[in-house]
Amino acid sequence: MKKGNWIFIFTLIVIAGLSRLLPHPPNFTALGAVALFGGAALSSKILRVALPLVVLLITDIIINNTVFAQFNEGFTVFYPGAIWTYVAIGSIALLAPMIINKLSVKQVVLGSLSASLVFFIISNFGDWTTGFDFPLTFAGLIGNYIAGIPYFMNSIAGDLFFSGILFGGFYLAELKIPKLALSKN
Repeated sequence: MKKGNWIFIFTLIVIAGLSRLLPHPPNFTALGAVALFGGAALSSKILRVALPLVVLLITDIIINNTVFAQFNEGFTVFYPGAIWTYVAIGSIALLAPMIINKLSVKQVVLGSLSASLVFFIISNFGDWTTGFDFPLTFAGLIGNYIAGIPYFMNSIAGDLFFSGILFGGFYLAELKIPKLALSKN
């Protein structure tokens, strides 16, 4: 995939990331799509991982201290188990250039499904390691993954939807305003 103008990509990622602040079904967010798009579209190895993680951090801080404020004791940056969400998003961003190396509908769909799967595997494993909901046994791990299937379906839908918007927006910009979308790095 052609690497794009980082300011344009940054703007798309921030707008998509801020959509987490709007009401939505559980796990129907732009997080996986943001990591996939940032990882595939940015040429800087640091930015492709850092930007999606910074967007996640900022929106987490807002959500933790507004929506979930009544459950916290004071100002909260990270919720219990947040590390697993960050590992999942960082992993998606790192894998993105290998998954989407050419902008096509097929690669975006496969990349989106891969992002959902990576997030599901890592975040559910992390949830299981807390021992809160399921025993720390193999049966507990399987039970945790089974219980997460409805959320996984929402992740798939959200990742497909937001990947379509992000990659589609990038593609349209490439067609209509080449200087905006593309960089000569």
